[in-house]
Amino acid sequence: MEFWVTQLKKNVNTTNRLKSIISVTAQEEAAIAAIDTRWGTTAYFAGLMDKSDPDCPIRKQVIPSMAEVRALRSERASKSPPRTGDPTPDSIVRKYPDRVAFIVTDRCASYCRFCFRKERVMMRVKFPPIDLEEGLRWIRASRQIRDVLVTGGDPFILSDDKIEYLVRRLREIPHVEMIRFGTRVPVVLPQRITPSLCAILGGFHRVPVWINTHCNHPKEITVHTATAVYALLASGVNVGNQAVLLKGINDDEKTLCTLHQRLLSIRIRPYYLFHCDKAPGNDAFRTPEALGEILLHRALSHKTGLARPLYAVDAENGKHTNPFHASGIYP
Repeated sequence: MEFWVTQLKKNVNTTNRLKSIISVTAQEEAAIAAIDTRWGTTAYFAGLMDKSDPDCPIRKQVIPSMAEVRALRSERASKSPPRTGDPTPDSIVRKYPDRVAFIVTDRCASYCRFCFRKERVMMRVKFPPIDLEEGLRWIRASRQIRDVLVTGGDPFILSDDKIEYLVRRLREIPHVEMIRFGTRVPVVLPQRITPSLCAILGGFHRVPVWINTHCNHPKEITVHTATAVYALLASGVNVGNQAVLLKGINDDEKTLCTLHQRLLSIRIRPYYLFHCDKAPGNDAFRTPEALGEILLHRALSHKTGLARPLYAVDAENGKHTNPFHASGIYP
């Protein structure tokens, strides 16, 4: 069994496993006991936590809090999945004419407490099973779709065989020009980036593969992630980063500056800094909408343009980004 598979099977998702790595506070233990959602992370990522500081930015992203528990109780989240009347399959999210998000799994290697897909990925809400074949048929029939984002959950927790199958089937569709993967695996489980996976994703092809990973704090950047990213780049896969602005974790100039400069140092191109989208129980992570733009300007306006992500706010009709950022010009 490959090491990354063993890591997933031994995910740190119980109090006892967590206690073997850090000193769990009474508040953290109470929140874990009270929370009624999936939670947990890999032993690798848990090993990056500060053992004694509950304000550790990795701990706060992974371990449930009483603020989350209270918010979930007050919100009384729906017990059935929302329906919008959208004729697309349940595996397809479409906000743009020429591109879609293709949801291929509802599981992750690490469950972020602020996740905007929290209802689908973590909550006890029964969505219909993901039908990959239905999604592939819909993409093939929708000739205006040129760009497919494979997402979840985290698609890189799927087996090599399943990932190879998805890549091959998508590349067989004549109008698909680009495949993107959204994954946090290079950060939370870099051991998953194996030579066999790189062979599946890489190489010269009419339909290239791009990856956007998800790193929110400099503490998450290690030599293991750097090695995984280099392997992807060497195989011909470009790697970008989509961070989320999180209150008490990275909502200050110094942290944002260090984060984006260190991303470049390991060959990851900053792509987006997202305003934290509202999801059940995540209010404690959310900042004022305008703060991200202000912080990025103060932290990075005098740095190389390569270090400047777009500040993005999600909306029903797609992302809204600052036009100055989009053009590379700062006010």
